Amino acid sequence: MARYNAAVCRLCRREKMKLFLKGSRCYTPKCAVERREYVPGMHGQGRQKLSDYGVQLREKQKVKRIYGVMERQFKFYFKNASRSKGVTGAALLSMLETRLDNVLYRMGVAASRAEARQVVRHGHAIVNKRQVNIPSYQVDIHDVITVGGSEKMVERYKGLLEQNKDAKRVEWLDFDADHFKATVKKLPERSDVQMPIQEQLIVELYSK
Repeated sequence: MARYNAAVCRLCRREKMKLFLKGSRCYTPKCAVERREYVPGMHGQGRQKLSDYGVQLREKQKVKRIYGVMERQFKFYFKNASRSKGVTGAALLSMLETRLDNVLYRMGVAASRAEARQVVRHGHAIVNKRQVNIPSYQVDIHDVITVGGSEKMVERYKGLLEQNKDAKRVEWLDFDADHFKATVKKLPERSDVQMPIQEQLIVELYSK
C-alpha cells in the first residue's frame, strides 16, 4: 500500500494552514505553520499567484492530505460520490469521514489520523465485534466501533481523552468514553465537517 513517508509539516506549510497531521505538536509553538508562514522550497517566500486550475488543485491536495489518502484512492472516492444521490461534494466528504481511521480520530482515541491508522493496522479496532485492520474500511449507520490493545494502549487512550475532554464531539457519533466505544447514529452531513474545505472546487477540477 502506497503512503506518504516524508515530513508531514511540509504539507501543512504547502497548504498554508494547519492540517493537524502531527497531533499535539500542532497546538504548540513548535508547529511549522506558526514558525514559518510560507510554503517550503527556495522560492517559498516569493509572490505566488495561482490560476483557477491552481486554486482547484490546491483544494484537492489539501483534502487528500487532511484525510491521508493517495491520488488513486481519492479518485475512487470521487467516482463513487459522483454516482451517489445528492450533492457530489457533500457525498465525497461523507465517504472520507466514515473511514475507520477517521472515526477513531473523531472518537478522540488517537492524536492524529496517522496514529489512528496505526491503531487500526495493529488490529486494535473492533467493528461490530469483529477485528478490522483496514484503515479505509467504511463504517455505516448503527455500526459499533471499539478500540482495545495492551495496558499501555489503554493508558494512551485515557490520556488523550482526558487531554481533550472539553473538545466538541461530532454529532453523528454516540461515544462512550468509559468503554472506548462509539456507535454511528447517522452518516455525517456537510455541516459536520468543520475544516475549511471548499469541496465545489474539487468537483469543478474533476469535471474538466
